[in-house]
Amino acid sequence: MPPPRKIIHVDMDAFYASVEQRDDPSLRGKPVVVAWRGARSVVCAASYEARKFGVRSAMPAVRAERLCPQAIFVPPDFGRYKAVSRQVREIFARHTELIEPLSLDEAYLDVTSTHTQLPSATATAEAIRAAIREETQLTASAGVAPNKFLAKIASDWRKPDGIFVIRPHQVEAFLAPLPVGRLPGVGKVMEAKLTELGIATVGDLRQRGAMELEQRFGRWGRRLHELSLGIDDHAVQPDRPTLQVSAEDTFEHDLPLDEIAPHIRRLAEKAWAAHEREASGEHARVARTVVLKLKTSDFQTLTRSFTPSSRPDSASDVAEIACALRDRVEKPAETRYRLVGVGLAGFVEVDSFAAQSDLFANIGFS
Repeated sequence: MPPPRKIIHVDMDAFYASVEQRDDPSLRGKPVVVAWRGARSVVCAASYEARKFGVRSAMPAVRAERLCPQAIFVPPDFGRYKAVSRQVREIFARHTELIEPLSLDEAYLDVTSTHTQLPSATATAEAIRAAIREETQLTASAGVAPNKFLAKIASDWRKPDGIFVIRPHQVEAFLAPLPVGRLPGVGKVMEAKLTELGIATVGDLRQRGAMELEQRFGRWGRRLHELSLGIDDHAVQPDRPTLQVSAEDTFEHDLPLDEIAPHIRRLAEKAWAAHEREASGEHARVARTVVLKLKTSDFQTLTRSFTPSSRPDSASDVAEIACALRDRVEKPAETRYRLVGVGLAGFVEVDSFAAQSDLFANIGFS
């Protein structure tokens, strides 16, 4: 039998905002919002001082300004954030090669076996956090657990600048009182469905048994039961390429297709913000395809996509293409929709894309 996995999830604290406060001492202790001002901009990050007012990432910037009128808006500088992220990644690599970045500011590490041979995963996490503080003057929180989903929950447990450890014998007791919404994949809609069944906590979910959950929710029901027991066999995957970034929303009331445009534009901003993080990552990649996702009131899921000759280069481009994709939805006009999503796919390496663009330009196709 292989040894039990030891997984660390490291999450930099309010990363973009913390970099801005580090580099500009006049911002320290003040509510900083990393975003462009404007009706169609979204928040990339908020300092903990701004979060006290309810400001969160991916929130429309105009709402953030209403919640915190005294907020200091700083335009994002992804090149600078990328450089700091590279520093942090180098610290990770001193301990293990099994690193799975999720974004510029968080990653999973498999430290079952390490280069440094520290006595425990907890000691490794502490060493990493200490090095980050010393070398970048920033703080990070860490979760240590036997698998990825537990480590991610744990890293959020004592934020900011904290560490939380879930040992194998503590898993079931730790999970039991948590709201089911803490499980990965359980969004607001699924949480509401579970609540209707009298399932509010992970412990409630566990008591229902795998068979009942599978009968109600199919294969996802069996997966829910596994998660309620703390079972997650997904390995840390170094440098896993992003296939798609997206944002979606379920409406309070079902809407006709011609009333969805404002929601598409708002979600395009969120999807574009996620794309910009991918485009500024260590292995920068850009998307070429826009995807529109719809779910009808009777739970039919529709997707439409388009790859323009010139890749989208703004949230406005994404929104215009996604809105146009509604014309390819062949449903009666009276059809109502309960969910809309906007995504970007078809990722290619930035260098590769630039080389292709130059080639087409040189032969007269651009």
